[in-house]
This record gives sequence, structure tokens and C-alpha cells, in this order.
Amino acid sequence: MQGGFATLWNEKIVRRCITCISGSFKKITMTIKKRISIENRKIEYTVRKHRRAKRLKITISCDGNCMVTLPWRMSVWDAEKFIKENSKWVLDKIKAMKKIGNRSIFSRHDRDEYLKLKDYAKDFVMKKLEKYFRFYGFEHKGVAIRNQRTRWGSCSSNGKLSFNYKVLFLPERHADYIIVHEICHLREFNHSKRFWNLVAKTIPEYEKIVEQLRKL
Repeated sequence: MQGGFATLWNEKIVRRCITCISGSFKKITMTIKKRISIENRKIEYTVRKHRRAKRLKITISCDGNCMVTLPWRMSVWDAEKFIKENSKWVLDKIKAMKKIGNRSIFSRHDRDEYLKLKDYAKDFVMKKLEKYFRFYGFEHKGVAIRNQRTRWGSCSSNGKLSFNYKVLFLPERHADYIIVHEICHLREFNHSKRFWNLVAKTIPEYEKIVEQLRKL
């Protein structure tokens, strides 16, 4: 009994220490590297547990890296199970990403791919818009997904937003930047200092991302 009480007491101390160090226990994330075999292929992936995550999500970045984000209450085994349940999608997406390789994403202009991924891209974009509209509080007049050759997104003077379906191929944070960039144009229809200050409120590292996007 004494040992059990001591263990419980120590866990409480650890939790309090973590809270003091982080400033907020709810902001803690945990990242773990894992490996799984799917159809005789070894796939390395990252499990990211986050206090604010509400559901399981798989993301394949443009370099073919796989990440599973899951709520804090779930285990790493839930992540592995989720990948297995979506194994065909994961393998197809990794293959597509690696096929791009070092070529410019904009060199892809496959109409069949666009039609196949358009609805998925719309869902992807709308979820991010919902997240950032909660922060900015701006209003828009509609959202369209297009297959553009040279633009990631646009905002019209009447408040309509348009995004390239290829945002699906970007790393998560880069896609966030594209979404935020167009949202901020709803308030500042220019690239003034006021505009970039708005962007920096949620994407403080935007300059680095802009530079990286120019190389794609």
C-alpha cells in the first residue's frame, strides 16, 4: 500500500512539475517515431499525440513522410490500427508524393487527379478555414477548389476564396499558411505591413515558409 501511495503521489508531483514548466498542461504534445509493415512494405511514420486533437488524422507530406495525429487519451497502437485500416490510401498517397520527387508541384496538371481529389481537397480546406476563422472572425462569400498552374490560392474583391487542390501535397504548416494568407486578404486586400502583421498572428514563421514555397 505504501508503494502504491508513493507512486500515485510521485505522479501528481510530475504532473504539477510539467504544468509549471509548460505553463499549460493542455498544450503538451508527444512525438514518437514508429515503423509498420503494409503489404510487405516497411513504412516509417510519426505518431503525434496532442491535447487539442479531437480525432485521428493521417497526413502525408510532400516528401512522403507519414504522420498520425491523435487525441491524448488514445494510444500509439490506435495510430497503428488506423494506418492499417487506411493502408491503401496511405500507400497510394506516399507513392504519389514520392513520384513528385524534386519536380515542381505546379508541373502537375493532371485533370483526372484533380477530379479525383477535388472533394477531398475541399474538405481539407474547409476544416482549416473553420479553424482560422474562429481566430480571425472574418467572413467570406464562398470557397472554390481549382486546378491552377501557378497559384496556391486567391481572394476576390467580393470575398470569394479559391484554393489550388495541390495544397494537399504540402507539409501541414505550409498548407496552413496558404489558408491564412487568403483569409487575411478579406481584411487587407493588399500586401501591406498591416496584412503581414495579420498573417503573423497565427503563422509567425511565414517568411521562412514563403521562401520554401518559392522552391516548389
